[in-house]
Amino acid sequence: MNETHASSQKAEPFSAALAVAAGVDFAELRVGPHGLFWNEYRPQEGTCRIWHWRDEQAHCLTPATFSVSSRVYEYGGGSFCLSDDGVVFVNETDQQLYQQALDGSAPQALTHGTCRYGNVQFAHGRVLAVEEDAAQHRLVSIDPATRQRQVLAEGADFYAAPTLSPDGQRLAWIEWSRPHQPWTSTRLMLAEGHHQGQWNPAHCIAGDLSEESLQQPRFDEHNRLYCLTDRGGFWQPWSESGEGLVPAQSAAADHAPAPWQLGGRTWLPLGEQSYLATWTEAGFGRLGIHAADGSIEDFTGDYSRFRCLALDDAYLYCIAASPVSPSAILRIRRSDKQTRVLAGGIAPLPAEQISRPQTLRYPSGNGEAHGFFYPAMHGEVKPPLVVFVHGGPTSACYPMLDPRIQYWTQRGFAVADLNYRGSTGYGRDYRQALHLKWGEVDVEDACAVVSYLAGQGLIDGEKAFIRGGSAGGYTTLCALAFKDVFRGGASLYGVSDPIALTRSTHKFEGDYLDWLIGDPVRDAERYAARTPLLHAGQIRVPVIFFQGELDAVVVPQQTRDMLKALEDNGIPAKAYYYPQERHGFRKASNQAHALEHEWLFYSELLNP
Repeated sequence: MNETHASSQKAEPFSAALAVAAGVDFAELRVGPHGLFWNEYRPQEGTCRIWHWRDEQAHCLTPATFSVSSRVYEYGGGSFCLSDDGVVFVNETDQQLYQQALDGSAPQALTHGTCRYGNVQFAHGRVLAVEEDAAQHRLVSIDPATRQRQVLAEGADFYAAPTLSPDGQRLAWIEWSRPHQPWTSTRLMLAEGHHQGQWNPAHCIAGDLSEESLQQPRFDEHNRLYCLTDRGGFWQPWSESGEGLVPAQSAAADHAPAPWQLGGRTWLPLGEQSYLATWTEAGFGRLGIHAADGSIEDFTGDYSRFRCLALDDAYLYCIAASPVSPSAILRIRRSDKQTRVLAGGIAPLPAEQISRPQTLRYPSGNGEAHGFFYPAMHGEVKPPLVVFVHGGPTSACYPMLDPRIQYWTQRGFAVADLNYRGSTGYGRDYRQALHLKWGEVDVEDACAVVSYLAGQGLIDGEKAFIRGGSAGGYTTLCALAFKDVFRGGASLYGVSDPIALTRSTHKFEGDYLDWLIGDPVRDAERYAARTPLLHAGQIRVPVIFFQGELDAVVVPQQTRDMLKALEDNGIPAKAYYYPQERHGFRKASNQAHALEHEWLFYSELLNP
């Protein structure tokens, strides 16, 4: 079928539009002397705005003409911080920094030009940020009063997490160089203050002698430096000592996801070797305060994922979700753990109608894979299955209420949400399993879950579909081309030609495919063997595509080429293109259109 554009459909009882509208999410959270602030994304508006909790109510701070979102490294993050008298944020349209007071006055630009900013911090009267200019990156400091800009560090390929000690005399950050990614090998850097705002030459604290991934450096109230490192097999807190970094007492578990975005806050040191943190156990998130003696005060409650931690003397704050509630802003009283939802967390369905995630751990290839199984809420005893493949591919899915998954289970489909080998949350070795194996182990895991669930009598193995976005779209197309397991599939802005991706992708992922598959020249045969576009003739089942026309990560031509190859081979295929969308869809109407038309596509295959 030739390409087409969005069209309206009659709403279902739990329609695609309702599923998308329930997808309100939160990106960041900060607490300070003026109260609590967060960045809220509303799909109906397609914008991100800062909200301020005061007088026991939430008030929108961002004017309607602004949206708060960074695009540094294309994935952004760290798009606002608290200043002495308000907030500093990155405006989505021009990617410049703006200062906004809390008195209702209009935001004032701090920067002008073509640079983009992210990972914004405020300390000792100055704004610290990652600055991106024509694919060059540096750390800068900006004085809000004078607009004076100072370069703090440059020369490395990438920077993240500029962090200033409480006394203002120690500056730490993370940097890394190509061909590494921030989850394979980074360096923890430290510069000591000199005089009059100047810094002595920086030196490397960790990461210079071996491959380890460090992230989220922090200082405690005594100016002692801490950081998460995976040198022990998991991202765990380590602290500064006379002999370098030494491990803090912690669970043998990941205390952070892969840092695709800047500004992560999944742990905070509290001094005296204690810290607040979230970590993962069997895919489920935990939240607690770790004491120096190894004891843990548990604040997990009924929730299963935690992000963007903050605290003051009386409360813990976080963005959290559970299997029966979507993302919410939580305030947890430290004295008695009384929890209040300040925003979000409203389930689009009654609790008894929500399909709950069941932990998946199943054999695949020469190892095992993980994920979550969501039973169909009605329909056949052995229902059809939709396999969800997350993007990244070094990313993860979580056991939390996702209205889009519920959309499928409400329609009689079971869902397998996979953390295939290479996903985060299960330690460094599991995360490294995709090294030179992309298109193989992830495909094995996506296919093996069908036979596993069918063998358990939970699904009809002859009625399985696979879908994924971005890197998940690549796994989807590989599974359809190289395996005979699925009845059909959906690729949302998915990679069909890895070689073409190496020519057009951005700097942040410029060497990622070398790690995932190999050198494009030296390993040309391996690329050819794992390129769905070159093996489109092996696809024997229908495929549907969804693509943003402004996508700079996976350019639209990849989807057009794959669609044409299938059509030339007589395979039923559809493609929908969205003129104003980038990599991942922002507009609610487009998200709902894609979700509904994917369901219609599978329904036609089940009931020809």
